[in-house]
Amino acid sequence: MKIAFATQDLKRVDAHFGWAKNIAIYEIGPWGHKFLEAIQFEGDLKEDGKEDKLAPKIDAIKDCAILYVAAIGGSGAARVVANNIHPMKVNQPEEITDLLAKLEDVLKGTPPPWLRKALAKDKERVLDFED
Repeated sequence: MKIAFATQDLKRVDAHFGWAKNIAIYEIGPWGHKFLEAIQFEGDLKEDGKEDKLAPKIDAIKDCAILYVAAIGGSGAARVVANNIHPMKVNQPEEITDLLAKLEDVLKGTPPPWLRKALAKDKERVLDFED
């Protein structure tokens, strides 16, 4: 399953989704995790009421199951959820590696229903890809 992280420094979840300079994407499962890519965004990313700047970010994470953010606006959250991505807000900057380790532990046990659904969706995506 793919997970996205809104980050300024590629090490911590420390960015508002709309203002993030980078989105780091990882593949994760109970077996561990693997860095896939970092997508950089240029230009004026500050809050200005222009929703068009979210489109490239939504497109970049469209096959991710979870998006970790420091903050996200209401319309951004609605667009993320509409794309079947579960937004997860951190209360303070957290290391991406720490969040990945916590999520791996959850995946090894009994994940909550929303996470089981995301895992099932990911398995379908992998099967479709293999056909």
